[in-house]
Amino acid sequence: MKITRARSWVVKQPARKIDNQLKIKDRGFVFIQVDTDEGITGWGEITTYPGPVANRAISAYVDQIGSWLVGEDPEDIERIWNKIFRGMTYVGTRGATSAAISGIDIALWDIKGKMLNQPVYKLLGGAVRDKIALYCHPPEPENPEHITKHAKDIVNAGYKAFKMDPMMHHLHVGNSTFLDGEISADAEEKAIEIVAAAREAVGPKIEILIDAHGLYNVPTATRLANRMADWNIFWFEEPVPAESWKALKQVKEQVKPLISVGERLHTRWEFIPIFENNLADFVMPDITWTGGITELKKIATMAEAYYIPISPHDASGPINVMSGAQVMMTVPNFYKLETSRFDLSYYNEMIDKPLNIKNGDLYLDESPGIGINLNEEYLAANEMDINRPIEYDPSAD
Repeated sequence: MKITRARSWVVKQPARKIDNQLKIKDRGFVFIQVDTDEGITGWGEITTYPGPVANRAISAYVDQIGSWLVGEDPEDIERIWNKIFRGMTYVGTRGATSAAISGIDIALWDIKGKMLNQPVYKLLGGAVRDKIALYCHPPEPENPEHITKHAKDIVNAGYKAFKMDPMMHHLHVGNSTFLDGEISADAEEKAIEIVAAAREAVGPKIEILIDAHGLYNVPTATRLANRMADWNIFWFEEPVPAESWKALKQVKEQVKPLISVGERLHTRWEFIPIFENNLADFVMPDITWTGGITELKKIATMAEAYYIPISPHDASGPINVMSGAQVMMTVPNFYKLETSRFDLSYYNEMIDKPLNIKNGDLYLDESPGIGINLNEEYLAANEMDINRPIEYDPSAD
């Protein structure tokens, strides 16, 4: 079997309604299609941020790398992984390169599973569980009343955990957050009110995860985490930018909540300092950014050696969810798998069958590969022109 084509699709995100208001974001998804001379197609994904810019850029990068893979044996997954990784040393092996590898790697595992008529998890050592526990997100919390409603909806659907960023970024002033790492007084107080309302709405047993998105300096992150600890938050995620291990260490040593990091870390090498310096209680690599199925399995095994749970990140589409679930079926030290939305039914028009989610758990069947296929008619009808000039709108991320 030989690869005949590897290409990307940049696809519009479906319009969605939240609280009866139409929400349309020009962000979309980036999917990878790898075709073979035996008619087997594999699917991957590398949807990234900031959507309007980064998705177009990564798509062009992947298409160039894809032309380099024509004629390769798709079963040589490890060799192809290293061919791209080592071949792009001068360009840089993290970020765009590790994302490109991720999408291609997922598609190659999908091909292998389809060729052998086996789900990927059976090719990775077999299942250690019969379902995948999920946590989800409410719509972006705007006020205590808003989060109260949506948190209750999540719990009523059977979820045992949810994550939010309550920091009210639109209230930040001047350079706050993005440059000086601070938060305005108004935004901080509203964040505390939202966390308190969420805890009151769901009671003491539901896990509330807080995502700081790596935006804060050490004193701000420390203060926010410890104030929110009064409402028994489960973890405080990405308290500081990913570039400084020492900053992360300072925060971890001073806060009460557990610390989770990893969505901005690429490949196993960037997780080594986390493990060796006790910098996190949970790790959360993103399968579509850190190196695909091949690399996520390796990172999970590294974490297992340190008795650190792994909880893969997801802020994108159905391939991310299903490929991450395939790996986590085989991982002893799994916590929960993130899903980017509470209601994932908007995936349905993109894929050949709905995700089987019941009471906050995802169930996989024995469908070969990653377990789903993309709808090529939908992709063609919703493909975005990556050469079209855009006006960047941060709210579309």
